[in-house]
Amino acid sequence: MAALLNRGWRLLGTALGFTLFGVGGLLLSLFWFPLLALCLRGERRRTLAQLTIRHSFRLFLGVLRGWGVLDYRVSGMPAHLRGALVVANHPSLLDYVMLAAEMPVCDCIVKQSLWRNPFIGGVVRAADYLPNVAGEDLLALCQARIRAGGLLLVFPEGTRTTPGEPIKLQRGAAQLAVRSQVPLQLVRIHCSTRFLTKQDKWFKIPENKPIFTIEFLQQVAADEVVATGHSSALAARQLTRFLTQALQPGPQ
Repeated sequence: MAALLNRGWRLLGTALGFTLFGVGGLLLSLFWFPLLALCLRGERRRTLAQLTIRHSFRLFLGVLRGWGVLDYRVSGMPAHLRGALVVANHPSLLDYVMLAAEMPVCDCIVKQSLWRNPFIGGVVRAADYLPNVAGEDLLALCQARIRAGGLLLVFPEGTRTTPGEPIKLQRGAAQLAVRSQVPLQLVRIHCSTRFLTKQDKWFKIPENKPIFTIEFLQQVAADEVVATGHSSALAARQLTRFLTQALQPGPQ
């Protein structure tokens, strides 16, 4: 009986948590971020917007933790993490939220349709996240952000992992690393049970509280992994194989 009540409470907490998330995003889009746009310009506005997002995500996760919906642990994050391409596997809907809550200010690549989303469109525009535009244009934008000392977070699977199956990475992140020669910060995420996967609805609550483990691995450079003298296409394939092995999580 106690286990059933606990599961029911976590279902209620999940529903209330996502309601809070949606309402919070809408309020930020309607009031706070337009105010920032009126008062600040350029880098200062973008930085303050991303700090707002970071602390909002921390509040959201703190509420979910406090209600017993989930827990998460972070290990190995460098004290002065900057100027890197952050590459992570993607088992859950909350991966970006957890990473953005813990890392310093970071950018990400978003679908262009999200710029018009009524709940988070204002957030995306204020944070000046990178739109998923044509290849060469996107490459230049990514290079500029990282070389300016920023962090760019990408999930090279392109979608959430299918539980029980090996991860499959697209080559975009590897191509960016090879062509730009920027540092790679690998992050491996593991969840103790299935929760908020692509295949599961939000109301499919696991029997036990999910516990996320977020492990920052050692930074690497593309030229440390890829043999010299190869074409960029071959080098990207080799780097993708390396990333696939490094980011493969434990069994769920």
